[in-house]
Amino acid sequence: MKYKLTTNTKQYQDVTLYQIEALQDILKYNVNAGALGGWIQSEANLSQNNNAWVSGDAKVFGDAWVSDNAEVFGNAKVFGDAKVFGNAKVFGNAKVFGDAWVSDNAEVSGDAK
Repeated sequence: MKYKLTTNTKQYQDVTLYQIEALQDILKYNVNAGALGGWIQSEANLSQNNNAWVSGDAKVFGDAWVSDNAEVFGNAKVFGDAKVFGNAKVFGNAKVFGDAWVSDNAEVSGDAK
């Protein structure tokens, strides 16, 4: 396993989110085992494989999925049925939602929706 859900929680839009903790180093993102990451609703939101990671105050919830080598960080939010995968990055105050897919080397940032 790459990460676990901690007992740290926060409520966001009537959803309970759990902060994640790295169980192994993720060199691509300079994450060391034991480091706290961002917030997800459940393990169904973030792959346990490859280097996918959520950090900062970023939130991933609903049926959203982050996988492969994708990264969600800053204050970004990924929710609904959105998918972030490949080497994609979502960061800043960006929101990716609905049925949106962000893939390959795409970056969504700033206040983009």
